[in-house]
Amino acid sequence: SKPHWLNFVRFYLPLLIQKHEKVIYLDDDIIVQGDIQELYDTKLAPGHAAAFSDDCDLPSTHEMVRSVGMQNTYMGFLDYRKQAIRDLGISPSTCSFNPGVIVANMTEWKHQRITKQLEKWMQRNVEENLYSSTLGGGVATSPMLIVFHGKYSTINPMWHIRHLGWSPDSRYSEHFLQEAKLLHWNGRYKPWDYPSVHTDLWETWFIPDPSGKFKLTRPDS
Repeated sequence: SKPHWLNFVRFYLPLLIQKHEKVIYLDDDIIVQGDIQELYDTKLAPGHAAAFSDDCDLPSTHEMVRSVGMQNTYMGFLDYRKQAIRDLGISPSTCSFNPGVIVANMTEWKHQRITKQLEKWMQRNVEENLYSSTLGGGVATSPMLIVFHGKYSTINPMWHIRHLGWSPDSRYSEHFLQEAKLLHWNGRYKPWDYPSVHTDLWETWFIPDPSGKFKLTRPDS
């Protein structure tokens, strides 16, 4: 399936937000349980345009990653059979990161021409098919992994508990999810659809669509 154009909005943050230097970007399959000021206060190292969550950062999520065969290295996103990818000199076993939660510095982003670099790697993919074919919706991740390699700060792991949408069978412990500051249903099984897991947490914050167009998909609906 073709990726939705909204997947690429995060490439254009400085065009969308012109009056603020520091910006938080969140995917739409997320709920925030903590005080978002804590996330905003994430320290970005000098010369870093963004902070992300490392895919190897939290031992409690490793079991989930293994059980559903999820990718957490560059090899899952880039096609290492292609010369252009090998020429980057990035080890395929390098930990990937998830760009569903971003804390970004707009001054650095513009200074480093991040948007132009991301567009270049999108264009090269159109011409040379550089990204792994197993990605599904993660097509916006691959250019970001290239452009930000070795040049990003990290977000506190509890501020990006993810993979809740990866499998309709894999669950985290309730205690762990209560401690989490932010929950992300990345993957195919979205909390507004059926089947999906931990929907009770998502429904706590669900506001019915006043126009009635959008409805939750549930087994009894």
